[in-house]
Amino acid sequence: MIDLYYAPTPNGWKISIMLEECELDYKVVPVNLGKGDQFKPNFLKISPNNRMPVIVDHTNIIEGEPLSVFESGAILMYLGQKTGKFFPQVSPYKERVLEWLFWQVGGLGPMAGQVSHFVNYAPNFPGDHSYSEKRYKNEYDRLLGVMNNILNERDYLAGDYSIADMASFPWITAYKRYEVNLDEFPNVRRWFDDIKSRPAVRKGIEVGKEQRNFGKGITKEGLKTMFGQDSKSISKMAKDKE
Repeated sequence: MIDLYYAPTPNGWKISIMLEECELDYKVVPVNLGKGDQFKPNFLKISPNNRMPVIVDHTNIIEGEPLSVFESGAILMYLGQKTGKFFPQVSPYKERVLEWLFWQVGGLGPMAGQVSHFVNYAPNFPGDHSYSEKRYKNEYDRLLGVMNNILNERDYLAGDYSIADMASFPWITAYKRYEVNLDEFPNVRRWFDDIKSRPAVRKGIEVGKEQRNFGKGITKEGLKTMFGQDSKSISKMAKDKE
């Protein structure tokens, strides 16, 4: 059994999709980000970056303890190696998957995450956020162009369907809220519709659906918890954990 520490966000969806695709038994452990579950000492033991998702694999015991893995890209790689699915281990196929996985975790995800912040959460804070929102929307648009170009050459990002596609798909799902016309990127549209039709993907996206709020109804305290952290608060949490 695998414990999945999870909230219904794109990074969380990556792992619920992969677990469904691999038909692995897993238990969802909800992480309420607005209430600060990600800062609790027991969670920080397995996720020192105070971010989800995290998995704890009770079928892989190391020195008497089940293996825990944090960071979505690392989790996808681990599950791919564990099951032998969606992550080839021979060249050049492995490198192609890694290229596009790292492209997502270093580019598409962070840029889309910033767009999401300024669309969903920044209105809760005073000030003019128009430049920042435009900056990240433009970069998101550029990255969709990169995807569109490569998907003109192949069906999926790395050739065959892989963890690279599972990592990227959740960051496209909010395109309407980001005011993107996906039909302007016909190859991305074809890829998106193809992946969206997969039963495991649909099931993975539905995990924890009732918890989604996209910034609506969150309290001031919740906003502070999610966006008010700095090095001092992190250091305090580390001391509290001792």
